[in-house]
Amino acid sequence: MPHYDVLCVGNAIVDIIAHCDDEFLKTNGIMKGAMNLIDATRAELLYSRMGDGIEASGGSAGNTAAGVASFGGRAAFFGKVSSDPLGKIYTHDIHARGVAFDTKPLEGEPPTARSLILVTPDGERSMNTYLGACVELGPEDVEADKASGAKITHFEGYLWDTARAKEAIRQTAMLAHAADRKVSMTLSDSFCAERHRDEFLQLIQSGAVDIVFANSHEIKSLYQTTSFEEALAAIRKDCEIAAVTRSEKGSVIVCSNETVIIKATDIKELVDTTGAGDAYAAGFLYGYVTGRNLKDCGDLGSFAAGLVIQQIGPRSWKNLRHEAEQSGLL
Repeated sequence: MPHYDVLCVGNAIVDIIAHCDDEFLKTNGIMKGAMNLIDATRAELLYSRMGDGIEASGGSAGNTAAGVASFGGRAAFFGKVSSDPLGKIYTHDIHARGVAFDTKPLEGEPPTARSLILVTPDGERSMNTYLGACVELGPEDVEADKASGAKITHFEGYLWDTARAKEAIRQTAMLAHAADRKVSMTLSDSFCAERHRDEFLQLIQSGAVDIVFANSHEIKSLYQTTSFEEALAAIRKDCEIAAVTRSEKGSVIVCSNETVIIKATDIKELVDTTGAGDAYAAGFLYGYVTGRNLKDCGDLGSFAAGLVIQQIGPRSWKNLRHEAEQSGLL
């Protein structure tokens, strides 16, 4: 029996979240809705210009691991922090969520990663990320027992921005498939899909990845088309399962012979979209590893995303299992 339901691999990042208007983004040269990679100097400059911020442990795959655990699943995480104050905060937070996180911290420089996330009045988030210690994640951090013992290994596309992390992913995926487990990935954002298009397509088409998570912008970027239908038809042929989110339009799940339309969860107020896709992946993967059909997997994903976007921060403040039970989804 696998030791874990889902192993997530990604950048261990502490988010610093603040509100701003569109003019602030324009004045500071920030691409709206994207993850902008920045250096330490730029991070200090933007931090000095931001308004009051909230610190919250984040990172796409870490958020998904926390979501799986909140549903009651057994989750593990590979990611690199430094042994500095932010690294200790990150480690405490993910352990407190019930996630197994045993990656050895980095001693000294560079410091733990941080993402300065600016949320505009429409709820859109623009991320400015200094990767710091994340770039030191490498093959030596792969724990073979977790890689081969989890039902699904899930990784974020953002890892492709660093060569050693890429090696770690390939090794983890190889161990997972050798043990007859599944591998999933998220395309992360449309610019990430554009940067690594050829390698992402090779991963998906070769069967190295079984399940793909994306939003409508990311999937169109991957296949270089303005047509959502064309992109959906392409990914249906390329991978076992694809789950594509469409904001208020819900999501579409496709496999070779099935198309499942998932409605968006009704919400009272859109506050912050940070972590929505990560929460969706958490709900879907929890449903998948517990043997549910694609419709139920999508409904759990949509439900989790709906809770997260009604709060500040990328991880639900509420217990997802309890909330899903109350709503009749579990």
